[in-house]
Amino acid sequence: MEINQIINNFIQIANSPDKAIKQSCERNHKNAVGCVAPYAPEEIIYAANCIPVGLWGGEVELRKARTYLPAFACSIMQSVMEYETKGTYDILKAVLIPAMCDTLKCFGQKWKGACPAIPFVYPQNRRVKSAELFLENEYKSITKKLEDILNVDITEKALKESIILYNDYRLAMREFTEIAAVHTTTISPTVRHQIIKASYFIDKKEYLCYIRELNEKLRLQPVEHSKNKRVVVSGIMLEPKGILSHFESLGIDVVGDDLAQETRQFMTDVPFAGDALKSLARQWINHNACSLAFDPYKQRIQHLVDLVHHFKADGVVLALMKFCDPEEYDVPIIMSKMKEENIPLLVIEIDQQAKAFEQINTRLQGFVESMDD
Repeated sequence: MEINQIINNFIQIANSPDKAIKQSCERNHKNAVGCVAPYAPEEIIYAANCIPVGLWGGEVELRKARTYLPAFACSIMQSVMEYETKGTYDILKAVLIPAMCDTLKCFGQKWKGACPAIPFVYPQNRRVKSAELFLENEYKSITKKLEDILNVDITEKALKESIILYNDYRLAMREFTEIAAVHTTTISPTVRHQIIKASYFIDKKEYLCYIRELNEKLRLQPVEHSKNKRVVVSGIMLEPKGILSHFESLGIDVVGDDLAQETRQFMTDVPFAGDALKSLARQWINHNACSLAFDPYKQRIQHLVDLVHHFKADGVVLALMKFCDPEEYDVPIIMSKMKEENIPLLVIEIDQQAKAFEQINTRLQGFVESMDD
């Protein structure tokens, strides 16, 4: 396929997740299992011959969600709840819910979808030896529950094959972000986002074939010397799409990211530690530079500085999810560090239910002008 065909394929998948999931399930004779944002051991789901589907909410009018969630719950959880009550997730056979923040801790009890929910806990203090063993036991519990719900056996061989596939996928995605940073005319901020987002809605084996082909085609293209401002974006996610259109109209390229929905998903490989579930648990122990994984050293802050230097970025845009406490705790430290490093920083608030983005547009315009000074 030509580059434009591959990109359009990704865009169609990202824009029509319901259709993409159904078609991928039919092609591969699989069922779909949901993973409420931000993290889940997708390898276990894949080893059960199912397609893991990322649930990151979306642009939906809230009608019933606030019956079950307080108004100060983040907009991702509000919209996921709304989709539950609308029956959007009825295609799923089960859903995994990680207890990573105050809202998610009670979200498993409030699940209103038709399929069973499997809540589980990621240990926050990852520096004690018991953390890895605790998480391994959590993963054993998930495996047993999926086997009972799906009436399948999840074998050690299938888990190890799944880990190999996912590590290949992570490598291909890291390669994509590097290549995209020097092809920012072809891979605009919106296109970059949709290419990564599409990975949540089809079989990873299919997605891996597409992204490898795209990487190969892009490598053969000459480097694009855009005169746009180059930024690194950080936060949980950078949606709604309307925000990204303002990036493009103002001449801002996204050359790197530290987003939970994007690069944080594939920056840490699963190491081989013998037993498959032990290996998966160790990945979380190794997962650093993330606001959602307790880190007394705040490696995320230096990671952001390193990203700016690596991608030769002009500045950082911090997309602060409304009512997300783990992200908010990092903001003062990030602001202080960026000032110390003389790196321009803009903080914008993200709300999936927002309809107008003129205020963000004005702030982005001022940010671009400030980088010209």
